[in-house]
Amino acid sequence: MRKDDEKNMERGSERSITGGEGRRLLILDDDAPLRLRLAKAMEKRGFAVSTAESVSEALKIVSSQSHDYAVLDLRLEDGSGLDVVTALHDSNPDTRIVMLTGFGNIATAVSAVKAGAIDYLPKPVDADVIEKTLLADPDSPPTPPDQPMSANRVRWEHILRVFEQCDRNVSETARRLNMHRRTLQRILNKHAPK
Repeated sequence: MRKDDEKNMERGSERSITGGEGRRLLILDDDAPLRLRLAKAMEKRGFAVSTAESVSEALKIVSSQSHDYAVLDLRLEDGSGLDVVTALHDSNPDTRIVMLTGFGNIATAVSAVKAGAIDYLPKPVDADVIEKTLLADPDSPPTPPDQPMSANRVRWEHILRVFEQCDRNVSETARRLNMHRRTLQRILNKHAPK
């Protein structure tokens, strides 16, 4: 895709579409191809989409218009999607927010939900899953995952959460988990189990 085409597509994704009233969606992601694909897919589903590639750009958009829904990337070059959550809730307290990240772990999921997000989804994610999550009945419990985490993954997530809570201090984390420091270092150096 040429740069001109990509810019035109992005400008086009920021316009409101007919029938999108009450379904205004902000998409914040620094991955341009993902952002454009998701914007196009959500427009086809009846959402009026605004897109942003940085926290500062998203904050400008939020200050000029309110949104009913938002899909925010967690880690961006100029900050975190969590920085936009408060601004979204200030402009519309009923905004339903879903956080996305390629670096999924329980600690960041807890932070996202505490900040006001309704759910947390790891990348890559399908537009159908995002739509289902955004439009889910807030009073009904979420459906169980099709592929729940394995026991090894749950253990790894717990270790990582404690590690983050200890400000990434290996010695303190090992002490709190009652584990040898070198064993903890080996676990942290491995890739996350599936």
